[in-house]
Amino acid sequence: MRIAILSNGSANYTTKRLKEVARARGHEVRIVSYTKCYVAVEKDKPVIRYKGETLEKFDAIIPRIAQKYTKYGTAMVRQFEAQGSFTTASSIAINRSRDKLRAYQVLAKAGVAIPKTVFARETASFEDVIELAGGAPLIIKVASGTHGNGVVLAETAKAAKAVMQAFYVESVSFLVQEFVKESAGTDIRVLVIGGRVVAGIKRQSLDGDFRSNTHQGGEGAAVTLTDEEKRTALKAAKAMGLTMCGVDMMRSDRGPLVLEVNSSASIKTPELITGRDVASKIIDYVEMNAGRSHKKDKIGA
Repeated sequence: MRIAILSNGSANYTTKRLKEVARARGHEVRIVSYTKCYVAVEKDKPVIRYKGETLEKFDAIIPRIAQKYTKYGTAMVRQFEAQGSFTTASSIAINRSRDKLRAYQVLAKAGVAIPKTVFARETASFEDVIELAGGAPLIIKVASGTHGNGVVLAETAKAAKAVMQAFYVESVSFLVQEFVKESAGTDIRVLVIGGRVVAGIKRQSLDGDFRSNTHQGGEGAAVTLTDEEKRTALKAAKAMGLTMCGVDMMRSDRGPLVLEVNSSASIKTPELITGRDVASKIIDYVEMNAGRSHKKDKIGA
C-alpha cells in the first residue's frame, strides 16, 4: 500500500512512529510536507505537484495539519481526496474541528456536554456577555488559538471586561467560557481511532497554571477513564465527523465537559505514559479502510 503522511516535521514523534510501523508492515511510506505542495485544478484532472514532481495517487493519506496552516493544508487534503485517496481525516472535518465556535455549536447540537460558552466580537454589551457565561471567574479565548495560546483567566468581572475590550480593539473574535474550578489545571486527553477509545491520559499543570496543555508545560499521567468519559469521547468524535482524533475534556461536578476535538492529536505522551502502541492502531485502521469510499458528510455544519 502507498501511504502519504502529510506532515511538515519529519522528525516529529508521531510522524516518525507512523512511518516506522507502516514500513515494518511492508507499506511504501512517504512523508509529504504539505506546505510545499501546489495543485493544478482542472476538469477531471486533480494534479498535485511537490518539489517539481507530480505526486501519483496514494492509497491512503494521514493528515498532520498544523493549526496555522489549516486553510492551505485542508486545500491539499481536498486535492488528495479528489484523486480518490483514503484519508484518516476529511478536509471538511479538519476545518470543522479547527473553528472553535463551529465545533462547539456542532457538539452542542449533537448533545455533547461542553462548558457554557459565549461568542462575541465587536460588542459594547460586555456585562451581558459576562452574565451569560455565568459570571467571573471566566476563561477568555481567542477563537483561533491552539496549544493553550491566546487563553486568559479573568478572575473578576472587571478583569474580564478589560480583556474583552483589548480583544475588541484588536478586532479579534473571542470565546468567553465558564471557569470550572474543580478541574482547574487538569484535563483528560482521550484518543479515538475507528470508533474505539485506544488510550487516555490526564494532563496536569506543574506551576499552578489553569492550562493543562503539555505545550504549556503540563505533565501527562495515566488515568482510568469512566464509562461516561469513554461514551462522551466517542460521541464527540462522531459529532465532528472524525474517526481518528484526540478528545480533550474536563471532569466537572456535572460530568465530563468537552473542550476540544483535535484532528491531529499527538500520540507521543499517550504512548509514553500508557505504554500502548497507538501508532499500530492507526495503521490497523488505515489497512482496514483504505480502498473504501468515504461516506458523505451529513453533519451539515
